[in-house]
Amino acid sequence: MADKAVLKIRDLAVDLAGRQVLHDVELTVHSGELVSLIGPNGAGKTTLLRAVLALTPIRRGVITIDGRTAVESRGRIGYVPQRHEFAWDFPISVEKAVMSGRVHRIGWMRRPRQADRDAVGHALERVDMTALRARPIGELSGGQRQRVLVARALALQPALLMLDEPFTGLDVPTQELLTTLFAQLADEGNALMMTTHDLAAAAGMSTRLCLLNETVVATGHPDELRDPAIWLRAFGVTQSEGLLRTMGAGA
Repeated sequence: MADKAVLKIRDLAVDLAGRQVLHDVELTVHSGELVSLIGPNGAGKTTLLRAVLALTPIRRGVITIDGRTAVESRGRIGYVPQRHEFAWDFPISVEKAVMSGRVHRIGWMRRPRQADRDAVGHALERVDMTALRARPIGELSGGQRQRVLVARALALQPALLMLDEPFTGLDVPTQELLTTLFAQLADEGNALMMTTHDLAAAAGMSTRLCLLNETVVATGHPDELRDPAIWLRAFGVTQSEGLLRTMGAGA
């Protein structure tokens, strides 16, 4: 059962380029939960992640992670960006790329300690990349790159793990590995929040879905979100047989 409230978002509003992107967002993510943010393109899913990371200014509201503000918690959030956002042409090894996730713990221009090396080694084990720890990141496949990004976030030993479209363009073995890993992390009491366009996968692996379209339209376990009207409202459409069939809405 979900326990401690790790992430709390209250009355959040975000404007970008003079346009309202998010308003009146209320969301809590507990330890032991994997919450999937679901919604159409432009719904504000990535903006919400960036607001939690204190990378996007907010117009109104409060965000706390373990009782601390978003700014105070930057070193306590593991973030997996979309793959194209990482500089894969940078000449470093897999191990050093994962170690870069601990910069907030190590400090700038300081050498890693044994605790840092242990955290990186454990993270590499969890994504099955130990054998490739010395390989240049530019030589990795798409699936291997995604595993590096997940390990980089896990190396921080975060209070909250956030993932932005972690399954996009992945081969089936990597999808299965990460799906199993995320479920294990939640079972171990970690708090996870991810954005995804893979509705069927989200319904199958999430402890809770959060339907977002500028604000939270509905949230609950997938079995609790069977009302077709909820899905149509979240996606801003009046009818979509494919969407409803995918989610089993109305069943």
